[in-house]
Amino acid sequence: MVMNLRSRDLDATFAALADPTRRAILARLATGEATVNELTEPFEMTQPAVSKHLKVLEHAGLISRRRDGQRRLSLLEPKRLAEASAWLEQYRDFWESSFHRLEGVLDELQRARPRRKKSVR
Repeated sequence: MVMNLRSRDLDATFAALADPTRRAILARLATGEATVNELTEPFEMTQPAVSKHLKVLEHAGLISRRRDGQRRLSLLEPKRLAEASAWLEQYRDFWESSFHRLEGVLDELQRARPRRKKSVR
């Protein structure tokens, strides 16, 4: 699954996640779908500004939008987040392995180091 993630998709995902407003919008959408007006409420910005953030999130595949009569609802699309998480997981495994090897080297150095005697005054 991770290897199938196109670089362009990954770039768009991380670019969208780089903004704190967009991350807050995603957190809100994790609780359920919402209109632009509902998403605008917690922010000190205009509805058109929030709509621009929604377009970035939609372009990245992190949300989708649908019409319900006169309302246009946004909803979270977890697939792209799961793909980004899986991509990051590869690097977490690498770093954990590296830290484990480093810990072994440090333990070995600690055991090989001569101990100093405490001086009595």
